[in-house]
Amino acid sequence: MIDPPDLPVTSVPVDSTVALIRGRTNAWRRRDETTALVTTMGALHEGHLSLVSAAREKAERVVVSVFVNPTQFAPNEDFDAYPRDNASDLSKLASLNVDTVFMPTVAEMYSPNAATTVSVSGPALGLETDFRPHFFRGVATVVAKLFLAVAADFALFGEKDYQQLLVVRRMATDLAIPITVLGCPTVREPDGLALSSRNSYLSQDERQTAPHLYRTLQNTADAIRSRRDVSDALTAGYTALATSGFKVDYLALRNADTLAEVTDISREPLRLLVAAHLGTTRLIDNIAVET
Repeated sequence: MIDPPDLPVTSVPVDSTVALIRGRTNAWRRRDETTALVTTMGALHEGHLSLVSAAREKAERVVVSVFVNPTQFAPNEDFDAYPRDNASDLSKLASLNVDTVFMPTVAEMYSPNAATTVSVSGPALGLETDFRPHFFRGVATVVAKLFLAVAADFALFGEKDYQQLLVVRRMATDLAIPITVLGCPTVREPDGLALSSRNSYLSQDERQTAPHLYRTLQNTADAIRSRRDVSDALTAGYTALATSGFKVDYLALRNADTLAEVTDISREPLRLLVAAHLGTTRLIDNIAVET
């Protein structure tokens, strides 16, 4: 497992242990200052930074966690290769006047004798779980640890990872963690590609193809709105992606509040979600469908 290397000196404080971050946020709480948390795995881009800006509008203090969580990666996934640039991340966060960065080691987050994980159901069932069954257990466990360590009033998550947002919100509610989980709109490149740290994996040709993912979501949503035949619209979208060179894991219409299967498109809030591979890169995206 990879731990953060020695960190550069920056103007933003860095807390590397639970004791340090908890002491800092407890002091803020005693002064009746509210705290917002943005959880990240580093390799920060404008999508992350938009969450930091939203957090600054929501609370008096902003904490950003930077931790590449090993438990949400399967053995055949890209934990070792996942992009890391602590110096750049800290520089960006300093420019936004973040109050502190929580950057723990793997050993700090997972002691050798750790024996507790968070098992999730509800919105965690299906979609990502069908292809990455380990994923949400790892996410829920580390996010619960981060919530308890920081004890923030608010946590902000991007809607690009929509299923993750709903899973985290459900987890916090079910475990009675006193935090409000807020979703923020997906930030996109001018051509529509949702910002992601994994976009750096795309080759030049793949980067030209990648925006088809968002365009297919838009076209599929339009077809659902106009024809109201969900099955045909999803089939056409799947075919369009495959023809463009994607290997599709799923393209699905779900209830936007629960991610349950849709039974009545005229009466339910709708979300269209997709995951597909382009070369060796797995991309996900989603949009609301207004009917």
